[in-house]
Amino acid sequence: MTPRNASDLGYMKNALALASRGLGTTAPNPSVGCVIVNDGLVVGRGWTQPGGRPHAETQALAIAGLAAKGGTAYVSLEPCCHQGQTPPCTDALIESGVTRVVIAAS
Repeated sequence: MTPRNASDLGYMKNALALASRGLGTTAPNPSVGCVIVNDGLVVGRGWTQPGGRPHAETQALAIAGLAAKGGTAYVSLEPCCHQGQTPPCTDALIESGVTRVVIAAS
């Protein structure tokens, strides 16, 4: 990822730190962190919970509520886009009105 600005890098570091909270407890899912930011304020945070649910994105969106609209989601792994035991996180992000999603990639 080439950050647009220093804030992108800082928020992504926060999402990665949140992901580390679930390490070793989220199987069969990966441990993911998510930070929702709007107008420079963190409005939601989440990480994958034990057993893999809820997912980080839906947890962060639930905390952010309507404040997610127009914001940016920083996610430590690309959001899931398939129907499994939970609906796709991509759908939840779209429905929330988030206008930008930044994922970690190397």
